[in-house]
Formats: sequence, structure tokens, C-alpha cells
Amino acid sequence: MLSYDPADSATRRDPFPLFDRLRAEDPVHWSAALNAWVLTRYDDVRAAMFEPHFTADRVRPFFRRLPAEERGKYPDLERYITGWAVFFDPPGHTRLRRLMNKAFTPRAVAGLRPKIQGIVDDLIDRVAASGAMDAIADFAYPIPASVIMVMLGVPRRDLDAVKRWSDDMALFVGSSRLSPDKYRRAQSGMGEMADYFRAIIASRRVAPEDDLISAMLLPDLSGDAFSEDELIATCSLLLFAGHETTSNLIGNGIRALLTHPAELRRVAAEPALVETAVEEMLRWDGPSHGLARLVAADVELNGKQLKPGDRVFALINAANRDPAIFPDPDRFDVARDPNKHLTFAAGIHFCLGAPLARLEGQIAIATLLRRLADLRLADQELDWLDSMILRGVKSLKLSFRAV
Repeated sequence: MLSYDPADSATRRDPFPLFDRLRAEDPVHWSAALNAWVLTRYDDVRAAMFEPHFTADRVRPFFRRLPAEERGKYPDLERYITGWAVFFDPPGHTRLRRLMNKAFTPRAVAGLRPKIQGIVDDLIDRVAASGAMDAIADFAYPIPASVIMVMLGVPRRDLDAVKRWSDDMALFVGSSRLSPDKYRRAQSGMGEMADYFRAIIASRRVAPEDDLISAMLLPDLSGDAFSEDELIATCSLLLFAGHETTSNLIGNGIRALLTHPAELRRVAAEPALVETAVEEMLRWDGPSHGLARLVAADVELNGKQLKPGDRVFALINAANRDPAIFPDPDRFDVARDPNKHLTFAAGIHFCLGAPLARLEGQIAIATLLRRLADLRLADQELDWLDSMILRGVKSLKLSFRAV
């Protein structure tokens, strides 16, 4: 009998054979382990991003449903994560998205290219002579984390603290299955991050700088502006979302290339392929494993009746290998075109930072292949993230020769 349980170690390591069976045999699958519906077909996953039958407002109901003895135990989580734009439907989402837009204009993103290149080169300089690195800790994580910190105007020296807070918050946001203390740890991480941003915001009110926090303190053309809590929530969202998925894009992308050496050689020989290569990395084993929704109104999918309040996990990485959309979907092809993957979602919740993530991925991969040769994966047992939402490994050890 088919059963999807993301806590199963074999499923965490390689979920794709099970995804194939679910798409073919039970595409709207009731997971007893999750007490939720699991969607695996492209059209159904995309519908969960568009259709009004599904709502992104899943965090506020979570706190309302807590047992009486648990209520009030996670005040910072409830106060700030419920303010993340990704957990809103219109009109609240429309307003928050409008206030956030100033961060990711095409001009603003293009202007970051020299800074991103400098960060990538600096990280490679640090490891080049050693001939070995952990591609996550030494490369994939610091790139996007450093970039978003530069944008916000927070010191890069605080990178280790940011990682600790984000790792703890990811247990809640990513729907961890293996961490019994995830709510306590997420509350601690959110509380510390909120205190951190509250102090920076107070400083910028007195002395604005040329950074995103200072810009977000200003009202928009209509006179609307973030409240203090909304600004803290938005800063924590940008810092969290601005690096978690892109770190996994780079890490998963490096692993994909090294397990497909012919494709690695294609990109190394033809650097212009890096753009389509990054799109294929986003599709083939993407950093956004799935998204969670609640059913807002009765809906029928593939003969199954979904009821209001039911939880739904729309598995993006399953949709991205749907053979109805992608020819030879299990093949990793750095020149695949077209490539209509759903990794950045779709509709009103299309990822605001997608252009920045693409740019960071392209610069990271192109520079890695240009500056390091004989890249090889070291023997290790990969430890995959405990998450329904995020997909990546905690460590990826490489050996190489500096060019």
C-alpha cells in the first residue's frame, strides 16, 4: 500500500521513485503520517498555488488550534511569523507585497552583481589552497546569507548568529518531522532575531543609511508604511527566505553536476549554459520541496473530496518531474528548454526574490567551475534536511584543484 511519510530515511534521501508511483497511482494521496493530503501532479500542485479553494493562511489557524495548555508559549512565533507575507491571502498579501517590492526591482538586483561576485570570489579564495571544502558551510550558505545581510544593512560578522536563528526557525516553517522540540527552538530563534532587528530599526530611525531597512521605514507613494511589528516580521522573512532556499539551490546544484560529470563538462566548456543549468538545478532536485496550504472550501480533485480545514502539501519537486510536462523528467539536462518548473511557485505568491536567487546561483556555479578543477564529492553519508518545505543537505564535502 502506498504511503508517504517524509520522516522515513529512504524517502528523505531519494523521494523521487515514490513520487513517480504517487503521481501514477494516487496523485491526491491521504498521508496518515501527516494527517494531510499530498499532491504530486504538476497541474494539481499548480492549482494549489492559484485556486481560491486553497489558502496560504495556515499559521494563524495553527495557533488558534493549539491546546489550551500550549497557548501563549510561543509569543514571538505567533507575533512575527504570522506577519510574513507568504502566509497571507489578498488583500493583506497584496498590501505587504507592495511594500516589499522596492527591495527587488530589476535595477536593484542587477546592481548587486559586483557585490555577489566579490562575495563568491572571497569565499573561494579562503579555501583554494586547501584543496577541500564543505560546499554548504564554506560556500552555498554564506553567499545568499551575506547578500541579503548586505541588502538589509546588517553586519556580515553576525552571520553565525543569523544561521543559528534561521536553523531553529526552519524547524517550524519547514514542518520538521523529527525534532520534538521544534516549537521551543523556533520560538527562541524568532525571539532573538526580533530583538536583533528591533535594535537596528531603532538605529535607522535616528540615522538612516543606504540600505533596505532604511528604505522600508519610508511610506510608499500612497502614504502607507509598515508598522513596527510588520517591519520586524518582513526583515526576518527576507533574511530567512533570502538565504535558505538559495543555499539549497547552490548545494543541490553542485551535487547534481558532480553526479552527472558529462553535464558538468558541458557547462564548464560553455559558460553561457549556466543560465539554463541553474533552471535545471531548480527543477531536477529543487530547494523548494513543497508548499503547505489549507483547504478553504469544498473541492474535488481526482475523485477525492477535500474539506475546509484539511491540510494540503503540494509537492513541488514531484510536480517538477511530471512526465506530462517534462520529457524524460528524471534526466538532468543543463540545456533543457523550455523548463516550466514550479520551484518559485506561481500566481500572486511567485517568489519575490526569484531574480536574485537566479543571479546568485548563476554567479556561484559559473565561478566555481571557472576557478576550481577536478571537483569531486568526498565519501560521506549525506544528511538531508528534516523538512517538508525545504530540500537540501546539511554538509557536502568536496575536493578540488585551484586553477
